[in-house]
Amino acid sequence: MATTTIRPLSISVITVSDTRNAETDHSGHYLAEAVKTAGHNLFEKVIVKDNVSAIRAKIRPWISNSSVNAIITTGGTGFYPRDVTPKAISPLLDKPIEGFGELFRAISYQEIGTSTIQSRAFGGMVKNTVIFCLPGSHNACITGWEHIISEQLDSRSKPCNFVEYLLGPE
Repeated sequence: MATTTIRPLSISVITVSDTRNAETDHSGHYLAEAVKTAGHNLFEKVIVKDNVSAIRAKIRPWISNSSVNAIITTGGTGFYPRDVTPKAISPLLDKPIEGFGELFRAISYQEIGTSTIQSRAFGGMVKNTVIFCLPGSHNACITGWEHIISEQLDSRSKPCNFVEYLLGPE
């Protein structure tokens, strides 16, 4: 029998930016609220500078914490010299989720055309934690959450989702 209630995950949100603060972090705020609205628990929401060491210093403890099931980042995935999120996080991944970036750009193409090729959105698994890295724009976060991430973190989504990998079989 299919479950009708979501299996809540514990999810952290990290905004990577040299310019955002608590008042101007619209993307991080949106993701934190979306996580809670979907029935998950927000473990932590932080803002860190576009710096490889700073990003890893925040991500590593979450990966090691069995209470954190998923991490969503926003920012630092473009082509500017300060955009270092892929450089910071990709080496930490045990398994990349190639389909996430591919699908994100396919959906994004419908919204912003060929500008989507400048997105280095990506995802992967580290131990029992899934990580989704989104661009910093508010609209990109809406696209990523509403069209991909929310379903993949919903135990009711079929034929498959990441919840069983993160929490084990029901």
